[in-house]
Amino acid sequence: MFALRKNITGTLLRSTRISIPTAMPTTARGGPFLFSGAIRSLFIQTMETPNEQALKFLPSINILPENETREFLNGRQAANSPLAVKLFSIDGVKAIMYGSNFITIEKTPEIDWSLLKPEIFSILTEFLNNGSPILVDEGNISNDVDINEDDDEVVSMIKELIFTRIKPAIQDDGGDIEFVKFDEDKGTVFLRLKGACRSCDSSSVTLKNGIESMLKYYIEEVQNVESFDDVAEEENVDDIVHAAKLVPNSRHEDADAGVAPPAL
Repeated sequence: MFALRKNITGTLLRSTRISIPTAMPTTARGGPFLFSGAIRSLFIQTMETPNEQALKFLPSINILPENETREFLNGRQAANSPLAVKLFSIDGVKAIMYGSNFITIEKTPEIDWSLLKPEIFSILTEFLNNGSPILVDEGNISNDVDINEDDDEVVSMIKELIFTRIKPAIQDDGGDIEFVKFDEDKGTVFLRLKGACRSCDSSSVTLKNGIESMLKYYIEEVQNVESFDDVAEEENVDDIVHAAKLVPNSRHEDADAGVAPPAL
């Protein structure tokens, strides 16, 4: 997944190339995420990733601007991407991530790629040839490594290193990494793994042996790197919400005791 890990494990990625000719050239209809120019033939490569449940599809045209990614973990999140909605209609598709020149698709373990790939190729070919927009809403493109005025020197250096050295290596394997936050007191960088890397068995090796080592080497304030678990965060929120639910009996007891309800 990450370049340093590749040197250790000697993992080789195999790719197959599939040429799909089109009957009629088509022209995009404008917009930043539309395909411009006539497409006479569409070539789609498939490349294995370190995650056997995720496959990287490389069309011969750009999907998003350079270094941009967008991930969808379910059909609801894909509402602003007509292509992702179509891909989620295939039984067995679990998650989708767009990159600048690739689409990573993660499947459920019980469905074999031999059954999924023909349907995926069919949808990609039809959609990418007709010049339709990939996204209808640009606001959700990841900009986590943009350096803001409020960022201190350490955070700026972390973002710069992620953008220039780490993201390209991760995206080569069909995934991406998103900067979440830096805990200055503990020296901990929290990152969110996306695409093929999110559920890969070797993601912990990538995180510690690759990314953490590089960040610690260049930035002395960084002590460790941790994965930011959205699922755990959601569970914690659910627990808090459940604990805060109003139970009629206790509410009446509080009222009898003269305890005022909390105010916003």
